Amino acid sequence: MNKAVIGMDKSGSFRVYLAITTDLVEEARKVHGTTPVATAALGRVLTGTGLMGLMLKNEKYKLTVQFKGDGPAGEILATASGLGRVKGYISNPNIDLPLRKSDNKLDVGAAVGNGTLTVIKDQGLKEPYVGRINLVSGEIAEDLTAYFFLSEQQSTSVALGVKIDVDGTVLASGGMIIQVLPDALDEAIDALDALLQKMPPISSLVEELTENIGLKTEETVCKELLDKIFESLPEEYEVEAMEYRDIKWECDCSVARLEQVLLTLGEEELRNIAEEDKQAELTCQFCTKKYHFDKEHLDMLIRVAVRSREIKEQRNKQKE
Repeated sequence: MNKAVIGMDKSGSFRVYLAITTDLVEEARKVHGTTPVATAALGRVLTGTGLMGLMLKNEKYKLTVQFKGDGPAGEILATASGLGRVKGYISNPNIDLPLRKSDNKLDVGAAVGNGTLTVIKDQGLKEPYVGRINLVSGEIAEDLTAYFFLSEQQSTSVALGVKIDVDGTVLASGGMIIQVLPDALDEAIDALDALLQKMPPISSLVEELTENIGLKTEETVCKELLDKIFESLPEEYEVEAMEYRDIKWECDCSVARLEQVLLTLGEEELRNIAEEDKQAELTCQFCTKKYHFDKEHLDMLIRVAVRSREIKEQRNKQKE
């Protein structure tokens, strides 16, 4: 199940972005063949990035979220669009770590380690926005909360969770981002803080509500999750659903995109590959799909590279 809902409390003090991403994370697990702790880490990043994508003001805008730590996970990277399309990868999908001794749960923090969180937003401007902070815990949600506060000066709470079944598949996955709005009422924020301190793991709430869906629509289940989370708030701060959005795994790789990757190698390197190997094979990092380029295709790309160089040289001469 994949679905997101955007809501706001009656007093206009805070906005809620809430998503169930069980199928999205399960698809990523299948694509990358991740171990349970790698699934949990990648799933949290995918869910958080997907929610941040829904926060973009234009469906054509995109953002990239990169966790780069010194733990065995290596790099975890995800991208999302304003349309709710999400893709991502983890450098080491085969992490094998013992459960945390404190609570016997998957140790995502140890998998990620110390490092940096980078967020890149492509919002149609000349240069993309880039924000970077040092990781707080490597547990993903805490790091994203810190990012919003330190890099965007936005009071935000992030909750992310992935529950893994005994066979390694994704049993439940979900996430929530709550942002305090301008002119928020102190009483509303105090009530919200009290609620969040007692809130169960979001993956447990998702599991509970999706065990026996029956004929319920995804929107209905999303609304039930929203109501369940905020049911203890006073009536004047009741959270109402404003909009339902799709959120799903989708890789937009193509022959054209991989051609551009080859062209970045440069004319000389392309010639070497065409003459020595007579072929090239590239694998998409996000969906692991393989693309084969034979010598004829490589020769065509060499001609494109030559023509691009000639045009650039002509423009430089004209400027002189």
